[in-house]
Amino acid sequence: MTDRVRVTELMGALERDAGSKLRDRLVKAGAAGYEDPQVFERVRALLQHAADERGPSALLLPEILGAPEDWAPDPSLRLSSHRARAGGVILFAKRRILLPLMRWLVDYTQENVRRQQQINRALMACVEELAIENARLRRDLETLTRSR
Repeated sequence: MTDRVRVTELMGALERDAGSKLRDRLVKAGAAGYEDPQVFERVRALLQHAADERGPSALLLPEILGAPEDWAPDPSLRLSSHRARAGGVILFAKRRILLPLMRWLVDYTQENVRRQQQINRALMACVEELAIENARLRRDLETLTRSR
């Protein structure tokens, strides 16, 4: 008879071990606030929730900031010219000569902008999670203060 491995228990143990090693490494690097394992786990859970479960459509901050073109990085490359007569020739030279020569730079820049957008979304979600938690704590504190 074969012993069965319980995947849920095994994954839980692996995650706890990895989290403990990460916490130890961060504490050794100077993050003294993580000395308490419960504090570390609460922060990790909050950041994980913000990064994984909050999609761009579930964020309030972008709605407050306004149109994305005002605050979001724009990875698109638009070639244009303000010159009426020479504009066609200039655009042709940009598209057929300069752009192929600089393609590596355009690709590199677009990839970095994509990464920056991903980080921005995660940070916005984290800020909102902290704001929600702060609002709940203030509400609870006011309720406790009034009940005295």
